[in-house]
Amino acid sequence: MTELFPAPIGEALPHRRTWRLLHGRGRYVGDVKIPGMLHATVVRSPHAHARIEAIDTASAKALPGVAAVFTGADIATVCRLWRGVHGLFPALNAPLQHALAIDTARFAGEPVALVVATSRAVAEDAAALITIDWTPLPAVADPQVARDGSDVIHPAFGTNVCLVQSHASGDVDAAFAAAGVVAEETFRFGRHTGVPIEPRGLIAEFDPTERRLTVHHSHQCPHQMQNDFAVLLGLAEHRVRVIAPDIGGGFGIKQQLYGDEIAVCAAAMLLGRPVAWTADRLESFTADIHAREHVVHGRVALSAEGDILAFDVDDLHAIGPYSQFPRSSAGEGRAVVAQTGAPYKFGAIRARATAVFQNKGMSGHYRGVGQPIACAVTEVLIDHAARKAGLDPIAVRRRNFLRGTDLPYAAPTGVTYARLAFEECFAALDAHLDVAALQTECAAARAKGRLRGLGLACFVEMTARGSGFYGAGGVAVSSRDGCTLRLEPTGGIRALSSITEQGQGAETGVLQVIAASVGVPLDAVEMITGDTATSFHGGGTWGSRCMAIGGEAAWRAGRALRTEILDIAARLLQADAAALDIRDGAVVEAATGAVRFTLAEIGVIAHFRPHEVPGAQPQLVASASYGSEAPFRPGCGLQLAVVEIDPDSGKVRLDRFVVVHECGLVVNPLLVDEQIRGGVVQGLGAALFEELLYDADGQLLNGSLADYLVPTAPELCDIELLHAHGPASGDDDLGIAGVGEAGTTGASAAVLCAVNDALSARRVTLAQIPCTPERILAALGVIRTRPDAARSGAPASITSDSPRG
Repeated sequence: MTELFPAPIGEALPHRRTWRLLHGRGRYVGDVKIPGMLHATVVRSPHAHARIEAIDTASAKALPGVAAVFTGADIATVCRLWRGVHGLFPALNAPLQHALAIDTARFAGEPVALVVATSRAVAEDAAALITIDWTPLPAVADPQVARDGSDVIHPAFGTNVCLVQSHASGDVDAAFAAAGVVAEETFRFGRHTGVPIEPRGLIAEFDPTERRLTVHHSHQCPHQMQNDFAVLLGLAEHRVRVIAPDIGGGFGIKQQLYGDEIAVCAAAMLLGRPVAWTADRLESFTADIHAREHVVHGRVALSAEGDILAFDVDDLHAIGPYSQFPRSSAGEGRAVVAQTGAPYKFGAIRARATAVFQNKGMSGHYRGVGQPIACAVTEVLIDHAARKAGLDPIAVRRRNFLRGTDLPYAAPTGVTYARLAFEECFAALDAHLDVAALQTECAAARAKGRLRGLGLACFVEMTARGSGFYGAGGVAVSSRDGCTLRLEPTGGIRALSSITEQGQGAETGVLQVIAASVGVPLDAVEMITGDTATSFHGGGTWGSRCMAIGGEAAWRAGRALRTEILDIAARLLQADAAALDIRDGAVVEAATGAVRFTLAEIGVIAHFRPHEVPGAQPQLVASASYGSEAPFRPGCGLQLAVVEIDPDSGKVRLDRFVVVHECGLVVNPLLVDEQIRGGVVQGLGAALFEELLYDADGQLLNGSLADYLVPTAPELCDIELLHAHGPASGDDDLGIAGVGEAGTTGASAAVLCAVNDALSARRVTLAQIPCTPERILAALGVIRTRPDAARSGAPASITSDSPRG
């Protein structure tokens, strides 16, 4: 199948998963067959907030085929409690969490009991026989009510506030006083979740003779989970093995600890038998990590000429009943504080982010982690201010974006940007289309009564974080990755990498880097990832880092292996190693290309006849580990949306979407393009469709794919994608920035700006996503929604004020 991989670094390749399937080397949790395996199901709280008075499990235990029924107290005999703390935020209120709730359930869907049986069907039948006596408690669903604190979820804290993060720089009040125009808005962002095609799941196997736990886990960060399982289950870390095979999507929701998953591991320990569990789709909607329930009040100060002077932002962020573990729930609010105004030069900012507890599902890290919120607030405020000043919103962006001459730029937010490429991005956009003509076309359509609009969003994506956030905060999340390469006697290369594959194509990209660094064909490299027993300790997949961090480690290991191979060849030939090269899997004379050895010949000599290599002890193994010395690596870009709104139905039609992106070296254009497009689609889902709706009692109302809307092909247009190329920089050899969250970061902002451009014909605005037909019609005055509907996330109560808009 070598014809599948003709491309060197910088050219397109098919997805690594395709290669694996063609070669029959797929490794999936569903393929794992373990003798004597039991199956678990989770009993979950039907109440958003209730005290557990008693649990009767007798009938469930008596059902034939049931191996055990575990309550929270049972699991607690082998599993410690935990808190989602972070050393950089000592004021963070982090309540204790149990694998299974013991005294009180604090969200509908919280695990309360675990049934283990010979089949999932038997386990579910037994679960239905469990009787729980509940005493319902007041539920706090609305984030603003939670902040007011009339009903406190965790009495020990005396407040529902988890964390307040504040930052101020420059004279904000003076900037607003001197402004030619001040624009302000209150934004509301709908809660949503990742919806990976493969739900969460694992198989836990425990060997009591060695106290060894092996977990086949659908997870993004196997080494993190190795540490978490070891610490919480009282095991030696080297006796915990986590195998995370190619998984069907994660998007951040599979990068933390879940109580139901560690309860399955505890059950395997207590029973001494393997236990398997996979979430069904309803469990996924209620118990997977949610994200982005924010209410943000923002202001921007603009001079009469169009200079951005200052931002003032107050973010209220609802996180569910606990701080997520191990990363804490500081991330989304931190991104809003740190990245408001990120693409632009301005003088002052005042920002505050308040995270509050509530009786809804857990909220945490999802693709972009707060960056889409900061981007949308920034871009819509700039649009509002520009229109209020009578200026072209895109011209205001062109006037204020950060240029190469500004870099490195210490932003008022406290973030320093070493490299950005907005000049190159705007140049690429202008070469692709006439933005002014497109604006004129939309304006002409509005003059004829059509609701047509154009929105442009500039964005910065923070990728490949260094250790200054988690490491400095005492959180056991690695910012490094490693790679070991071994030349086999056959001339093939076995690669062991700490990255993980979740469908993004990271294995393919790293394989290309290895092949290019050594000088071998792509099919000469065998990649092994996602196994804590074989690879370096590493971070796995999170924060757009696999290629920027794992790829750099692979490159360095490849260059080291190449050096040793050439040294062995030079000794055999009694030649200068500098006169030799490795090309297409053979040692050649650099000047003429004449083949002197194949790598198979080098492998045979070094492994079996090392006496022929005078003065050397061949290793043919090279390892490297790499973590960025910088706090993060910025990628940047532009997203442009053209929409048209049907004034009768309120439906938003997406007519055009253009992305310009800069991410340093592009190893595999095909994978980069589709990563960005995939991120854009998830951002469009947030902008137009996706929202987890709860009632005032904290009950999820749309926990199925029939009611929770995700974008599909008919709702989308072509996503036009352009690459800009900025100046190289960094502390590494390759100069790669991540791309995993770029599409998501700017998509909602571009759509919301386009919707407001379209609505400008009626002199109304919208500051809430998703931009549902109900909300569009309410903005147009066609229908009236219940005043608190937007705040609570509950469905609108619709009354008709007029037959048409």
